[in-house]
Amino acid sequence: MHIGLCYDLRDDYIAAGYSELETAEFDRLDTIDALADALQRLGHRVERIGNVRALTRKLVAGARYDLVFNIAEGMRGYGREAQVPAILDAYELPYTFSDPLSCALTLHKAMAKRVIRDSGLPTPDFAVVTQVGDLDGVQLDYPLFAKPVAEGTGKGVDGRSRINDPAELREVCQTLLARHRQPVLVERYLPGREFTAAIVGSGEEARCIGIMEIVLRSSDDADAYGYLNKEECETRVEYRLLEEPLLERVIEEVALGSWRALLCADAGRVDLRCDANGRPNFIEINPLAGLHPEHSDLPIICNLKGIEYDHLIECIVESACRRYGIGGERPAVVDAAV
Repeated sequence: MHIGLCYDLRDDYIAAGYSELETAEFDRLDTIDALADALQRLGHRVERIGNVRALTRKLVAGARYDLVFNIAEGMRGYGREAQVPAILDAYELPYTFSDPLSCALTLHKAMAKRVIRDSGLPTPDFAVVTQVGDLDGVQLDYPLFAKPVAEGTGKGVDGRSRINDPAELREVCQTLLARHRQPVLVERYLPGREFTAAIVGSGEEARCIGIMEIVLRSSDDADAYGYLNKEECETRVEYRLLEEPLLERVIEEVALGSWRALLCADAGRVDLRCDANGRPNFIEINPLAGLHPEHSDLPIICNLKGIEYDHLIECIVESACRRYGIGGERPAVVDAAV
């Protein structure tokens, strides 16, 4: 197939004057190289498109693709991850991963949690603070946890995110509102273990292919899997494959239920944390999970499970092809997991 590759290259934005933090969710060149190389090894002809503006220029000029492999995050607004899928829908071109509705819904963590809660799945009680005056209406028991309502890659999350009293809540929310210029999600802090579940497939075909526990080594940010811990994960984080059958089944149930409730497609991750009773709760979902072969959580889980990077990419492409009715053989399954 002729596959177009959509992405936001971090170096391009930094060269244009954006900061490291502003571009934290964007991909580095080695990720794009790895993904393009994998697709080529699978027999596809790959065209590197770039970001949403580059895609628009190419489509207006008449370019067309059998499939677009989309990992573009976008820059502004709650709908930024939905921009590329929306344009591709308008041009009736097939693409990998979730559609505009799911991308926008899952980026806004509070909206996603409302869907999860209404679906009967466990998630911590929460409030949304859009201005400092909203703090008087937060009726949640401490400790709490605060983060920007629509950021990824741990932006706005650090050791101060765990909040013990109203004074801390006010200080943290004031800082986040000013720095990130968006509402703050405040939710009940969960003291238990933290996990991320890898999902491949769509709808009833979706399967959990592995669950990884995230263990933060001793640091100032030991309560939060935030931006700094993710950027320096090799020294700050220990990743452990979960091998506890009873807990695995409960996490799979919550993760797959969340994936289906939010209508996510092809592949991604569901983040969960246990409450004081050891019950896994939905925290957030990532329908555009990072795909760096060594640094990103989804490929790390696959590596721990013995699933090769090329096979993960093949399964993503095949899942998209099945959704669109594009012909082709289904890839061989590793350990019947994918």
